[in-house]
Amino acid sequence: MLPPRRFLPSLSLLSAFEAAARTGSVTAAAQELGLTQSAVSRQIAALEKQLGVVLFLRERQTIRLTLAGDTYAREVREALRRISSASLNLRANPAGGTLNLAILPFFGNRWLAPRLPRFHRAHPGITVNLITRLEPFEFRFDTLDAAIHFGTARWPGAALTFLMQEETVPVGSPTLIADLAIKTPADLLAAPLLHLNTRPDAWEGWFSARAVAFDALHGMLFDQFSTMVEAASAGLGVALLPRFLIAREVGAGQLVPAVDNGEIVSGDYFLACPPERASYPPLAAFRDWLLQEIASGRVA
Repeated sequence: MLPPRRFLPSLSLLSAFEAAARTGSVTAAAQELGLTQSAVSRQIAALEKQLGVVLFLRERQTIRLTLAGDTYAREVREALRRISSASLNLRANPAGGTLNLAILPFFGNRWLAPRLPRFHRAHPGITVNLITRLEPFEFRFDTLDAAIHFGTARWPGAALTFLMQEETVPVGSPTLIADLAIKTPADLLAAPLLHLNTRPDAWEGWFSARAVAFDALHGMLFDQFSTMVEAASAGLGVALLPRFLIAREVGAGQLVPAVDNGEIVSGDYFLACPPERASYPPLAAFRDWLLQEIASGRVA
């Protein structure tokens, strides 16, 4: 239910206020909106009168947001962004079937994107927009409908649908593995190890799972899986990588397992969404397709 009409200023008033707040100038706001300076000043004054709150301090030829105005400007800017995004999505897909999905970059590039044509063939009326996000966020402050989440079953304020487990495996270039004569898990302590900064304890967990004692583990640090894959393929070191995301390099012989039976379960993948959004038709269709895709054995 919407609040009383008197608390819903028109878009023209809000647009004038937001432009002036962002630029810090009535003149600049007028130029941006294609209005006269006096027209923008009148709209801001009308908004202040409707709200009963002073939004700007007028100082000679300049304006400055009040504390209340600064807080209001942030929320109005976000509301206008949401309206603009919704309008753009509707224009791109008049049927209204748009899904805004947050993805993890390597998962999105290597696993999801190559499979999306199958989804589009099954659901031609739905447009899926992919936006990269590395960490959980608050859905109520965003325009995203759902997100691919990796780790534990924890995302405050979101409903989680389990997708699959991830197995990581230590891999390196065939030349490096042969040159280092790696045969056992303990042999990897002498190898250059590649680390991902979002999983800083990955190697510690792997060695502990194999009862291999170790001191400090050093090596090159990466902020993206994709860069680490290239480095491992080039022979710079051994990397712990998700098995199902490196099928291309393994199939081409660029990467090989460093040891036999080196797999370790490193976490789970989930589809996260706001509980009230779970039945949104494009999201429900995507969730069902995603689960079917995984169950069909098309993970690798």
